[in-house]
Amino acid sequence: MATDPLLQPFHLKNLTLKNRLMMTAHEPAYPEDGMPKELYRAYHVERAKAGIGLTMTAGSAAVAKDSPPVFNNILAYKDEVVPWMRELSDACHEHGTAVMIQLTHLGRRTRWDKGDWLPTVSASHHREASHRAYPKQVEDWDIERLIRDYADAAERMHAAGLDGIELQAYGHLMDQFWSPLTNTLDAPYGGDLDNRLRFTFEVLEAIRRRVGPNFIVGVRYTGDEMLPGGLTAEDGMNISQRLKNSGLIDFLNVVRGHIDTDPGLTDVIPVQGMRSAPHLDFAGEIRRQIDFPTFHGAKIQDVATARHAIASGLVDMIGMTRAHMAEPHIVKKIEEGREEEIRPCVGANYCLDRIYQGGAAYCIHNAATGRETTMPHTIPPADQRRRVVIIGAGPAGLEAARVAAERGHDVLVLEAANEAGGQVRLTAQSKRRRDMMGIIDWRLSRCEALGVEIRYNVFAEADEVLAENPDAVIVATGGYPIEDLPEQGSQLVVNTWDILSGHVSPGNKVLLFDDAGDHAAMQAAEIIAATGAELEIMTPDRTFSAEIMAMNLVPYMRELQRPNVTFTPTYRLKSVERDNNGLLARITSDYMDLDHERRIDQVVVNYGITPMADVYFELKANASNGGEVDYDDLIAGNPQSIVRHAGGNFQLFRLGDAVESRNTHAAIYDALRLIKDL
Repeated sequence: MATDPLLQPFHLKNLTLKNRLMMTAHEPAYPEDGMPKELYRAYHVERAKAGIGLTMTAGSAAVAKDSPPVFNNILAYKDEVVPWMRELSDACHEHGTAVMIQLTHLGRRTRWDKGDWLPTVSASHHREASHRAYPKQVEDWDIERLIRDYADAAERMHAAGLDGIELQAYGHLMDQFWSPLTNTLDAPYGGDLDNRLRFTFEVLEAIRRRVGPNFIVGVRYTGDEMLPGGLTAEDGMNISQRLKNSGLIDFLNVVRGHIDTDPGLTDVIPVQGMRSAPHLDFAGEIRRQIDFPTFHGAKIQDVATARHAIASGLVDMIGMTRAHMAEPHIVKKIEEGREEEIRPCVGANYCLDRIYQGGAAYCIHNAATGRETTMPHTIPPADQRRRVVIIGAGPAGLEAARVAAERGHDVLVLEAANEAGGQVRLTAQSKRRRDMMGIIDWRLSRCEALGVEIRYNVFAEADEVLAENPDAVIVATGGYPIEDLPEQGSQLVVNTWDILSGHVSPGNKVLLFDDAGDHAAMQAAEIIAATGAELEIMTPDRTFSAEIMAMNLVPYMRELQRPNVTFTPTYRLKSVERDNNGLLARITSDYMDLDHERRIDQVVVNYGITPMADVYFELKANASNGGEVDYDDLIAGNPQSIVRHAGGNFQLFRLGDAVESRNTHAAIYDALRLIKDL
């Protein structure tokens, strides 16, 4: 371990970082009233306890009131942030982890109808596509105020005992000054590159006057906007050199691309199925030419890639942010020679998509992330060993098995199929989403290490379960597609699972009716469209794929924006009937009575999932709790103690889609929060 490149210290001016791994700035949207309170602190401290060298708090802590947060950012413009940041900083310092924060003004990357309803401000009137607000073009008095706001926020972070700050300059106000695409000002702040950089250097000078020469200050910026007319790689190299030569900063944190659109954002922060570490070599070239401390992070999802980044000298600090959301104990497991136990980031991007949709960040397969005050990352042992029988080896069943085994229970899993995975295995049939199997494979590995017995090809009946003399039975049988819709002609349609599994081949002229708005429909659409079939994707919703969030939708659209595919929102499939050698679909609408027709040769439907829970209902009468869950105890983290049938000799619970149609994260969270107290 002493020779592992990732575990070598890095000296940054007067600060020694104990290893080369960091969490780059990100806002998991955990603040309360704009402050990083208990949960926010617990989230960072969990990673600090495991040994990470640097945690960069906040993605875009707001320095001014006219930079209202659009995803629950820290309000760095308030004096009350100081004691909260000091508590966080002190708690991480106890474990030897350095703490910094990213400060920014969002500029046009926000909305006027948030916060105090102040106008957004930018270096032009040009609207950002993602947030849709037209900004006010900045005036001279705005610039004076904004410089002061940055300096005030930096001074607060210095007073809070942080090790440093990072200024955000890609897609936010600073970069809006830099880019010719978003700066229409006249001199002295518009025109040539010198003028467009003037605001940044005046901010840096003001910050240095407040915090002194020893406080660490860096800039996270785009070295190439990758947009026609925008900042080029040559511009990026020039800016990098100027930042170094200024003597005002201590590190560069390099990204590449633009974030003003969903596709642009997804290219900067790639999701599942996209290339890993796509900007690492670019960052390495900047470090090579500029010869200055350089940080980088963008889909560095595994330890091997991170180790290569440091060992080859591409960068000095490597960010593994989403990877640390999936597995907070990466450094500890490296140090202890347990890399094979690291829970992998599968790139599902549930975390970031939730943030950008206005919710807190949760990892699709680590339900304790973002819940550190209520959910354990390390499972505590039970007081008494129990016999636990779990029916189903999908994500819910395997998580239940893992957690029960971690608690020391004797665990048996009964699975009807010949392999584990449930709906995740169906999802992973898509080449682009095959990494989802990491959710299953990691749990299978942990179950094997913990001695869990899994019996395949067992369609569990009640008598078979009872013969195992269980103390607890967990039904995680999942669900199956709703098959009795539309009311007229349901026997003439196929469902998306038929297409995904390959049991049914796509037709030549296909209507795909999506009433659920989830991944199943889009994955089936990709398969159908790839054959060249004429495809219409129809939904009764006002937007298609309502359950697929912005960044996850991008790869689908890149596959489906082709001449043979059309999208039709706000229409509903009413019925299907035979029409000579084809089918006639009758179409209506929720908005008015309509009677449109489509003549096609195949109708594919996605009405969602119905629970497959027969065995649960067969077992209820024999269960001491009758299947009931005490929600108050569940939420409070107390063991379930309901007794409905005194003669029952086991507890019975069901999880995931066996309860109702939800998603993978919900299934795993069900299992963790119930079984951790079993």
